[in-house]
Amino acid sequence: MAARSTAKASAPAAGRLPEDALAARIVGSAKAAPAAAGGAKLDERLAEEDAVELDALAQREPAVRTALERLAEHSPFLWGLIDRDPDRAVRAFSAAPETRLSEIVAAMDGAWRDDDRALAAALRQGRAEAALTIALADIGGVWEGAEVTAALSDVAEAAIRAATRAALRDAYRAGKLMLPHPEDPEKGSGFFVLGMGKLGARELNYSSDVDLIAFFDTEVSQVADEEEITSVFVRVAQTIGKLLQERTADGYVARVDFRLRPDPGSTPVAISRDMALSYYESVGQNWERAAMIKARVVAGDADAGELFLKELRPFIWRRSLDHAAIADIHAMKRQIHAHKGHGQIAVEGHNLKLGRGGIREIEFFAQTQQLVAGGRDPDLRSRSTIETLGRLVETGWITATARDALVDAYWFLRGLEHRLQMIDDAQTHTLPDDEEELLRFARFAGYEDRDSFAKVLTTRLKLVQRHYAKLFEDAPDLSSEAGSLVFTGEDDDPDTLRALSGMGYAEPASAIQTVRGWHRGRYPSMRSARAREILTELAPAILQALAKSGRPDAALNGFDKVLERTTGGIALLALVRAHPEILNLLADVLGAAPRLAETLARRPRVLDALLDPAFFGHLPSREEIEARVSEALAQSTTYEDMLDRARIVGQELNTLIGIRVASGTAPADQAGLAFARTADVLVEALFERVEAELVRVHGRVKGGQAAVVAMGKLGGEEMTAASDLDLILLYEHPDKTTETDGDRPIAPSQFYARLTQRLTAAISAPTAEGVLYDTDFRLRPSGRAGPLATRLKAFESYQAEEAETWEHMALSRARVVAGPKTFRRTVGRAIGKVLTMKRDPKKVAKDVREMRALLDREKGGGGPWNLKHAPGGLVDIEFVAQALQLAYGHTKPKLLFTVTAGAIDRAREAGLLDEEDHAALVSAAHLQLDLTQALRVAVEGTRFDPDDAPEGLKALLCRVGEAPDFSRLTADLAERQKAARAVFTRVMKNLE
Repeated sequence: MAARSTAKASAPAAGRLPEDALAARIVGSAKAAPAAAGGAKLDERLAEEDAVELDALAQREPAVRTALERLAEHSPFLWGLIDRDPDRAVRAFSAAPETRLSEIVAAMDGAWRDDDRALAAALRQGRAEAALTIALADIGGVWEGAEVTAALSDVAEAAIRAATRAALRDAYRAGKLMLPHPEDPEKGSGFFVLGMGKLGARELNYSSDVDLIAFFDTEVSQVADEEEITSVFVRVAQTIGKLLQERTADGYVARVDFRLRPDPGSTPVAISRDMALSYYESVGQNWERAAMIKARVVAGDADAGELFLKELRPFIWRRSLDHAAIADIHAMKRQIHAHKGHGQIAVEGHNLKLGRGGIREIEFFAQTQQLVAGGRDPDLRSRSTIETLGRLVETGWITATARDALVDAYWFLRGLEHRLQMIDDAQTHTLPDDEEELLRFARFAGYEDRDSFAKVLTTRLKLVQRHYAKLFEDAPDLSSEAGSLVFTGEDDDPDTLRALSGMGYAEPASAIQTVRGWHRGRYPSMRSARAREILTELAPAILQALAKSGRPDAALNGFDKVLERTTGGIALLALVRAHPEILNLLADVLGAAPRLAETLARRPRVLDALLDPAFFGHLPSREEIEARVSEALAQSTTYEDMLDRARIVGQELNTLIGIRVASGTAPADQAGLAFARTADVLVEALFERVEAELVRVHGRVKGGQAAVVAMGKLGGEEMTAASDLDLILLYEHPDKTTETDGDRPIAPSQFYARLTQRLTAAISAPTAEGVLYDTDFRLRPSGRAGPLATRLKAFESYQAEEAETWEHMALSRARVVAGPKTFRRTVGRAIGKVLTMKRDPKKVAKDVREMRALLDREKGGGGPWNLKHAPGGLVDIEFVAQALQLAYGHTKPKLLFTVTAGAIDRAREAGLLDEEDHAALVSAAHLQLDLTQALRVAVEGTRFDPDDAPEGLKALLCRVGEAPDFSRLTADLAERQKAARAVFTRVMKNLE
């Protein structure tokens, strides 16, 4: 394959390096904190036979060794590239990075002539070669920030071009598309791809998504069947997405996002240029104008693409001073403040891109002034942020001092952003929350300690914030381009009907009636004149926000229920006016997640919590949840009041987590831990209070102790919004203690049985505030036939002598969540002893197979969207982890881990799973867990029927699953499940 052959050809012979080689140009004095652990790891790897050339190079060039030590110490991703192929590093060091990148790009450009499988491999290998070369040039001080971002953009663009050529070629060979130049498929095809955002500006970050929009020109494109033109180019766009983002044994090239196209919730992934122009001219929003500033043709028919951009200029660059643009951009910026560090400059957990003083503020500083003045001044029509800042000085909009400060801060922050992403090749912009992890990162960035790093960082963040604040000193009101929106009188205004219909409301007359009812004080919350005054101001913004949800009518009905059931209409509307980002959140939730919408309608007080930046900006830590729960329960005056307050705070916390997942302000893969943290804290708090109440009545069991063990989703920290709690209560006491020491003594067994009953009621009994969680104690020894609470020694005896394999599998997810610390450790050791018992792997495999077959019969079916029980679904992945733990835990106790993903990782580290099988399981697990989170947040019940799913929900699932459209998501899901089932089969066979 082209990329591989080029890579091999570039490997140097031993001897003197060219003067312009990367190794010779690394800045010896570049900041580099000590990397002792990296040095040891490097020495171990260089001692192996396949690393002879790299070892020699590291010995000859001390700067090379320093760079390698830093990667070994701080970047699992980059070190993995070297570890798997040491010659890859030799190739990078031994040539000029400019030359090496040119070779890689050329190889990727030419790889389209191979079949799709070979092309995919070549693109992924080329991306790996480029990732290492660019990182070394960056870390070694050889390239400045602009050279790094340009190189990253060139590599991504080469891959997109190759994928586009191959996709067009495939359509041509299938007889669907006629090409005037088959040997150059892009030329004259009429199909073109715009690179948006950082790709369009050639400012791509290290592990960036690529934002693309695919268009076709019906006047130029020639297809076999004119009626199929859209489906032909949709397939082309989907093929491009698959070639770039599908994960294989070679990794992936780039995550692809097609959602910047016009009205992505209702348009195909490739749309005609005429449809797009009509959209932009009629309903295009100011944020889309802002996005189009950086649009650039990156693949396909360049002539057709450039003509489209030329025709789009009047939409992007309006000649009049557009204050509505400032209002809309400001509203977008207020959404950004949902991130940690939004209210003040932060270090730990600060988002370098979206937080205060971050990269986005610099971009918006430049972009907003472009939108305002670019229509009259063509000199301001630049894609590049840095170039725009320079032109703003030339045209008198800003001072040279402001430009220099912002440019310096921009490249400083971009450099840190790249370091963050180099660690694990993750699209992250957030500094570590953990103090030790932050120190590690600071050292990777070249600082000796946290404080010296923090000082330099905060200085620049504050500087950016000051300049940005001057631009937005007066927060403008939210604006609307919806047209006429009149809700007075008896007859429906025709212009209003048209405006609502154009916004996407299927029943505009009904929508008018709903809003008219608000204005007329139909609900108590809207009866004050002040509430109606605020409503008059906000109605256009509310209707537009709900329209963008993908399900405008359903979202409007949901908002109507919230207004109907809340008593604080003024407070709610004032909240929405002061915080436009909350309106956008509500629109997303009401449109895509009917389950959450119903919760908000029942409990509108949850909305008050959105004002708390500590809980809105990020998923709460354990400490934050503990503080919130403690504060809520401390206010209770009676035991019953305490139970109500526990439900209120629990529902609030869980709803806030769900809102963040549904709205995209928090990734789905973090929700399981957040839900589990909340349940942990609540169970522990209730356990302590329930036990204290029981002691008050019956006294204590002298010398007795009890602990609550979480199993299932809670134990595995993979809870969803709809999970119940699988719990076991274990206790122990001296044999001589026969009864409690209170005024109404009872036997220890009775005491702990009642403790279990009361804990169950405290968690799951309905009160005026509803149910906290459903609970299930059936995983205790002997299930329903056994006592509610189990003595520890009886538990140990049962597990050692009577328990079946499935019970031990369930125990692999056991985690002690409440009780005295010493007894928790005792219980933990007892569980560990059970899990590390010596077992026959053959019997384990046999039992697991039988159990899986039973589940297939009882709960299978439903296709790939039966995420838990489908072949290759979550059960298969969990069973692999659990079977390996039981089969090998006796000799490899480090296999034990309650979280499935972590257990799979440990199995790979122990040599029980190869890289390919591990990757297949992890990929299938991550996607299905993320989709499960979204579904449990959005809809009631465990069954999901894609045929009946609303478009808003499908859009939510596509976003969570990082897929361009729902059909691609379903296909990707099925492929990952197939791979996971194959691993399950292989693992069981190996055990036998």
